[in-house]
Amino acid sequence: MQLEQAIKKAYALRQLITHYNYQYYVLDTPSVMDYEYDQLMRELIDIETEFPETINSNSPTQRVGVSPVIKFQEVKHLLPMLSLANAFNEEELHSFNTRIKQELCVDTIEFSGETKFDGLAVNVLYENGLLITAATRGDGSLGEDVTHNVRTIQQVPLSLIGENIPLSLEVRGEVVMTHKGFAILNNRQRDKGEKVFANPRNAAAGSLRQLDSRVTAERQLSFFAYGIGDYNGNVDLTNHTNILRQLKRWGLPVSTETKRLNNIDECLSYYAKIRTMRSELAHDIDGVVFKVNEIAQQRQLGFVSRAPRWAIAYKFPPLEKMTQLLDIEVQVGRTGALTPVARLLPVKVAGVMITNATLHNFDEIKRKDVRIGDWVYVRRAGDVIPEIVAVIKERRLDVSEFIMPDVCPACGADVVCQDGETVYRCIGGLICSAQKIQAIIHFASRKAMNIDGLGDKLIIQLNESGLINTVADLYLLSQEQLSDLNRMGTKSAKNLITAINKSKNTTLERFVYALGIREVGEATARTIAARYKSIKSIEQATSKELVTIPDIGPITAFNINHFFQQKYNLQIIQSLITAGINWEIKRDTMSLAFGGMVFVLTGSLLIMTRDEAKRRLMLLGGKVTEKVSKKTNYVIYGKNPGSKYDIAIKLGIKTLNEESFMKMIEKEKVEP
Repeated sequence: MQLEQAIKKAYALRQLITHYNYQYYVLDTPSVMDYEYDQLMRELIDIETEFPETINSNSPTQRVGVSPVIKFQEVKHLLPMLSLANAFNEEELHSFNTRIKQELCVDTIEFSGETKFDGLAVNVLYENGLLITAATRGDGSLGEDVTHNVRTIQQVPLSLIGENIPLSLEVRGEVVMTHKGFAILNNRQRDKGEKVFANPRNAAAGSLRQLDSRVTAERQLSFFAYGIGDYNGNVDLTNHTNILRQLKRWGLPVSTETKRLNNIDECLSYYAKIRTMRSELAHDIDGVVFKVNEIAQQRQLGFVSRAPRWAIAYKFPPLEKMTQLLDIEVQVGRTGALTPVARLLPVKVAGVMITNATLHNFDEIKRKDVRIGDWVYVRRAGDVIPEIVAVIKERRLDVSEFIMPDVCPACGADVVCQDGETVYRCIGGLICSAQKIQAIIHFASRKAMNIDGLGDKLIIQLNESGLINTVADLYLLSQEQLSDLNRMGTKSAKNLITAINKSKNTTLERFVYALGIREVGEATARTIAARYKSIKSIEQATSKELVTIPDIGPITAFNINHFFQQKYNLQIIQSLITAGINWEIKRDTMSLAFGGMVFVLTGSLLIMTRDEAKRRLMLLGGKVTEKVSKKTNYVIYGKNPGSKYDIAIKLGIKTLNEESFMKMIEKEKVEP
């Protein structure tokens, strides 16, 4: 392909991808399968990789990837971003209606009604249809430049579509996070031992104000346009309803609940309807906004201070109630994380009787100064778990401080909180009743002991039937016991017993990985096995000694050392060895052909599976990781490789297609 052809092809692909994005994010009517969409993106990436001259900043391939900024720069809005006056009851809304009717000398007013998003307001500037800058509201005149982060939000078009594209357009909108995205983010934060967010609004604001846009891109942010600022175009925008309709034509998402309302009575009906829908919406709202629909009337009414006189936010009643904190109990999650839970004097919040509320972690208790016996405000939004908002210290009388237990309430093992983390964890691992199901599932998984036919549901059934309580119990099962289970015939029982017995012949690295020690993945387990050669030597290793091993940091060393200090874990390991588990000592990987080299696999391989490719690399001493970094030696790619391939190209890391990879390993004569 010649450069001229590449330029035309890249342009056509961008137009098509932008069209599909519009259908998916704005119209909510996708017309293409994910696979086909991914193929188009892959084709565009290939062209831009081969012909860098074809790349422009508004290509859909350029949403993420800029280097982190040092600080946010200031941006001046072309027109000020104003706040809204509030109404909290019908009387205040009627007063608003009466005032503007008198000032306009009319009998009735046509309004636009829309949901009031509970997120972070932003101003997105387009020039000649291209996204130029995006900024937060700030003080109304000056905001922070968050362009690099807003570009990662899929709903924000990098270039406008359709006809009559304006020379200049400021789009006013809200960045929000859905309830689902909020739950996913906080679960990820807890698993990493990092700060959890109090609500979706805080999560959205924190995500948008990241100095590294790659962090923002990982979080599920959404955007809705609700108006315009400065405008220089040919379309005559005579009312607010038309403005929203035109924004949608240009490719910007707007609230599906927006409605034209003929009078104040219709406004009240709209408010009542949205209020009943509030808990069903995918994102938080805290009221509705009514705007005088006609732009000419808006101009006549003008502004007061920093608020327009033609708009008002009718806020919902707060989803907060006062109650007493009776006790704080600790729950142990499937990963061993200890979560304090408040037991409350029952109180009805948003139509639901609340008896418990999350306190997130011990640091949150200290930050809010929550004590047993306190009177507190409790909040519930949608389906989000209730939480304590604040303590009413004026009512504090007979209270006691909460002390985080130093042993697990489920199994009695040690509880630790590592430096830099806020989460306390039980390190009972194999013996902890709260973690046992997850521990057994991990132990039996394909990359661990590889017990074929032992799935999650069967493990739960075995546990509920009283047949297994720890991983060691798997090797005590009999065919007769299994045959008596529901949906488990004689043949299936026999096959499972065969698979369990087969798993006894393993490798030390697989066995170490199967133990489920926190932060110990396949690569770390392989490193440990190569260094110590026996489970007894690993049991005796100190944190000081472990931290000297390449790729093992202080936290991982701490986790390994403490795991083997728990007598329950040592008893389980001894039971497994007694049951017949054994392994062969593998060679020192550094002496092998790929010793010390780091590989990343991406895309679909045709000749072999990615797991088979990973195994071959490991047999040659290679280390296979999930993320591309400057330490990566090779990225091996197959069909539809995705972002890992793109990162490798940007970092100048060597890439191998599947054919070249096969030649490389065949030269080393590695058996599959």
